[in-house]
Amino acid sequence: MNESDHTVQNDQSCQSDHDPQSLSVDAAWARISSEIQAVRGVEQVALRNALDRVLAHDIHSPVNVPFHDNSAMDGYALRGADIPATGTSGLRCVGTILAGQAMETTLQQGECVRIMTGAPIPAGADTVVMQENTRVDGDQVVITAGETPGQNVRAAGEDLRHDAVVLRRGQRVRPAELGVLGSLGLVEVPVYRRVRVAFFSTGDELRTAGSTLRAGEIYDSNRYSLYGMLQHLGVEATDMGVVSDDPDTMERAFADAASFADAIITSGGVSVGEADFVKQIMNRLGKVGFWKIAMRPGRPLAFGTIGEARFFGLPGNPVSVVATWYQFVQPALKRLMGEEPERPTGFPVRAGEELRKRPGRTEFQRGILQRDDHGELFVTSTGSQGSGILSSVSRANCFIVIPHDSGNVPAGELVEVQPFEGVMA
Repeated sequence: MNESDHTVQNDQSCQSDHDPQSLSVDAAWARISSEIQAVRGVEQVALRNALDRVLAHDIHSPVNVPFHDNSAMDGYALRGADIPATGTSGLRCVGTILAGQAMETTLQQGECVRIMTGAPIPAGADTVVMQENTRVDGDQVVITAGETPGQNVRAAGEDLRHDAVVLRRGQRVRPAELGVLGSLGLVEVPVYRRVRVAFFSTGDELRTAGSTLRAGEIYDSNRYSLYGMLQHLGVEATDMGVVSDDPDTMERAFADAASFADAIITSGGVSVGEADFVKQIMNRLGKVGFWKIAMRPGRPLAFGTIGEARFFGLPGNPVSVVATWYQFVQPALKRLMGEEPERPTGFPVRAGEELRKRPGRTEFQRGILQRDDHGELFVTSTGSQGSGILSSVSRANCFIVIPHDSGNVPAGELVEVQPFEGVMA
């Protein structure tokens, strides 16, 4: 990676990177998504170990959920036919059913049974009246007109029917899905094996945190960003460190990574500088799919294959790494993991200030999404949008997506935002 990849600090750093030969963002994603399929390996894992894994087969329910008709309330189970049309009616209470218990006898006309939430409905009963709507008079439970037959009963299979498809192949197991699988009584589930990703930075100027910098050297931030994003995604990530700007060294690193990884991610070395050898190495070892995208930040994004591994050559600028990761690499890796993702989607929000942009490329500006005094959402930029200003990502909570053909966006106009975090992210 050239030093210039990292030292740019202002908006002018990316003002001249428009190239009419670059692929559009949509075309680039279409190319990537068409060339990536899920890994083949499948394994059975214990239920709790399935969290954040991707299901390799459809899951069919082996039971009804709930398993039996049960009460949704604490109250009295009775026959709906015993509810009085007018006035009140006294029913004889013949027992109590707690959750986890069952009543062996059949409820008869004129009888009721005290029942707790979750307890099975006894044979003969079809209705539960909340205890707050009853009155006990000796051994009689007084029911008032106005109750509805069938109320407050959860039917067997109301949530999930026996043999129904509960979760689909390609679905990620999040906490909610883990609970659903638990409700089926499953001990193990089939998931795709973890995707193996090798990543490294390129550049003689880069030093790892803790080193003493000499003139012309900088600390490598990109590997830390990539490490965090890969860990959050749940893949097996191998950090191969910093690879120097030497063709032989770099070629050995690529060959080593391709020997075990499903995907290889590099940062730096994909622009047109004299030390940028990645493209030449790719042409020798594999296939280059494309090299440039009409986006800012992140124009010099390479995609291709080395052996069986998919290759993503990210720019050296730190913000470009983050932007290209979320728009292309993360959804591509999810597809390798067995999911069927789309690129990130957003929603329209009012611009709280003028947003400057040139036509001819899609821009992903760092934004701050917030509410005004009336509770209405609006978004502003974090300030300078230079692709070397990594702190702008830390200050932001969303991308502001300004389309390819758009110019400046006036204050008050609607613009798309992509929040960094979701409720169940």
